[in-house]
Amino acid sequence: MRGLLTRVSVVLILFVGLSTLGHESAYADTECQVTDPLTGQCTVWVEVPADPGSPGEPGVDGPQDTGSGAACYWDGTSQGITKPPPGPVPCSSPAGYWSNSYRCYISPVEPQPPAGDPSWQGHEPADGAVYNCYQPQTGLLITIWSQDTPPNSGTGPTPREVAQIAIEQMRLSAISIGIAPEPGPDSIGLVGMPVWMWAKDPNAHTIGPLSESASAGGITVTATAKVLQITWDMGDGTEVVCDTAGSPYKPSYGRKDSPDCGHTYTRSSAREVDDAYTVTATSSWVITWSGAGQTGTIRLDGLNNSAQVRIGEAQVLVN
Repeated sequence: MRGLLTRVSVVLILFVGLSTLGHESAYADTECQVTDPLTGQCTVWVEVPADPGSPGEPGVDGPQDTGSGAACYWDGTSQGITKPPPGPVPCSSPAGYWSNSYRCYISPVEPQPPAGDPSWQGHEPADGAVYNCYQPQTGLLITIWSQDTPPNSGTGPTPREVAQIAIEQMRLSAISIGIAPEPGPDSIGLVGMPVWMWAKDPNAHTIGPLSESASAGGITVTATAKVLQITWDMGDGTEVVCDTAGSPYKPSYGRKDSPDCGHTYTRSSAREVDDAYTVTATSSWVITWSGAGQTGTIRLDGLNNSAQVRIGEAQVLVN
């Protein structure tokens, strides 16, 4: 993950080497990215592969990651051309290399036209060069002058990499944990009593949906992110998977179970570190992107936050 972070200078570049997720093990980077200065709670960003389904179908953990997309694409809509529709094209052909910016295959004119030729567009030969620009979608072949060599889109970013830049702009983060009983030494729950879990003060950055666009290498991609589910590790060997942000607890609810995200402890936390269970909430995001005549899905599993809760046993006094 860090190699790709360095390459594109964004925080949210994910799934290096996992353009198609399978059953391989993934390694988690457990360095704290964010520490709450008041509580000392650590937000950790890790990478975990989803359990895939069939191609194009969701797995048990939701939609699977769908790869990187093609860096070279045709889009004639700005020219009023709708057929063929936008989509990937080969990055090279006998006519040259593909340029997304010019929407054609580029090759230098050989030999270069003499000085004063109209193809120089009033420039001198020392100012740049004249290139062939062939558009097979329309059969159009023209010459263009360019001071710099037209960019080769085959060496540029893929739509997925541009989508990842958009994701970085979203500044997605782990949820703030809401739980009853409340964390802290002055609050204690009881064995057999319902525990409620929820995303405290949820917003677009912690739950979604949130959309951003980014451009690079002649590609513009729009990405939309939303949380698919939150997995709660309750610290007692139990995991609770919640498909919603959960419902905040109110004292008026008494001993009712949470309607959508709850747990019941069967033993006290007296033998745990700090006499408390460490509860970790891990958000699983699904990001869909579209651009360059293509669409795809990125899975982000591993934004998490932790809190400690104390669970005791009710004592019955007999005189």
